[in-house]
Amino acid sequence: MSEPGAPTSSARSAFPRQGGPLAPVDSPPLDADGTVVVVGASLAGLRAAEEVRRRGHRGPVVVVGEERHDPYDRPPLSKQVLAGTWDVERIRHHAPEALGELGIELLLGRRAVALDLDGRAVELDGGHRYPFDGLVVATGASPRRLPDTEGLAAVHVLRTLDDCVAIRRDLLAAGPGGHLVVVGSGFIGSEVASTAHALGARVTVVEALATPLAGALGVEMGRACAGLHTDAGVDLRTGVGVDRIAPAERSGAGPPGRSAASSPVGVHLADGSVLEADVVVVGIGVTPATEWLDGSGLELADGVRVTSRLFAAPGVVAAGDVARWPLPSAGGEVRIEHWTNAAEGGVAAGRNLVAGSAAAEPYEPVLFFWSDQYGTKIQLVGHPDPTDEAVVVDGAIDDRRFVALYRRGDRVSAALALSRPRQLMQFRPLVAAGASFDEALALARH
Repeated sequence: MSEPGAPTSSARSAFPRQGGPLAPVDSPPLDADGTVVVVGASLAGLRAAEEVRRRGHRGPVVVVGEERHDPYDRPPLSKQVLAGTWDVERIRHHAPEALGELGIELLLGRRAVALDLDGRAVELDGGHRYPFDGLVVATGASPRRLPDTEGLAAVHVLRTLDDCVAIRRDLLAAGPGGHLVVVGSGFIGSEVASTAHALGARVTVVEALATPLAGALGVEMGRACAGLHTDAGVDLRTGVGVDRIAPAERSGAGPPGRSAASSPVGVHLADGSVLEADVVVVGIGVTPATEWLDGSGLELADGVRVTSRLFAAPGVVAAGDVARWPLPSAGGEVRIEHWTNAAEGGVAAGRNLVAGSAAAEPYEPVLFFWSDQYGTKIQLVGHPDPTDEAVVVDGAIDDRRFVALYRRGDRVSAALALSRPRQLMQFRPLVAAGASFDEALALARH
């Protein structure tokens, strides 16, 4: 699953080729008694810190997190927590004492503002410098916002627990039949739409692209996923952007049960229409959180550029949404916003930091992602290009229950399934091996 805030949870931004390959990084093994600083207290950062300890590191391990909450899992924010079926305790990564038992120190509510690479120190807000022998950059990404919406209380993004709480509060204030407008039909926006629909909201999804998710899944499979909205009776408007969002005067009393506490806004679309909304959630993508690294000497290009072993500089690794690394199976450099990439990449970063570059292993995961929408589970194995041919090999698109294989040349590049988890997983080894498309077809027909 992607972290909330991602435009499409299979982000695949390609590095400009004129930048050239990243130079090799020669990083010695980590001093077993040295200090490790992890900047970012979400999944990738925690997994890296845990792996450093698992590899026998004896020195201090400090995890710096900008949020004041104890570390938590983000995927349920757009689903179970927003729906009110899970409480906050259920999404904690660890009980606080568990990290203490591992000897991992948490510095919460603190923001990294600069990196002094030569001086081997991270500068935090308030002027504090934290020296390190090994550094993990896991600052994730920040959601993009629409211009001139910062002061509108009804307009939200979804990345943090506080964001989720605010959206749920406003949905409940609007009451049954309250109108939610979701700007952007990526996976996170679609999950919010699905959850709000189940809560009884009237939902409109606005997408600038002609076909939702076409950049991630291709046009045909994007249409198949878009059908989940229309099947549920959600108003899906495609091929139209948002010009502006402004306060709106309520016309009439509105549906029965709507709370007077809601503050409507007008969502002005590029086609001239205006949607009156009680709540707006903007899901138009994220930006890697690298501002604090400007001028640090690390290579920044839509993320922190790292080697195949996740090194950005000697003694410095990066993982999760913020890291851009070369992945041969994807045909170039990628930056991935999947939950599984944060988990597996964090482990790989911690392991390689301790081992040093000479003994480190390339990070070559088999990418996997899932999303739950309107009672349907969407799962993807691999990393399809939008130009890959998609061939349905099991089930039917119209039934919203199928498996599709992606063909790139004579190879299978990925597999997508709607409500076919068992059938999908049989193709994972073939995707991992870069098997021929004919071999994958033979398995499907077996």
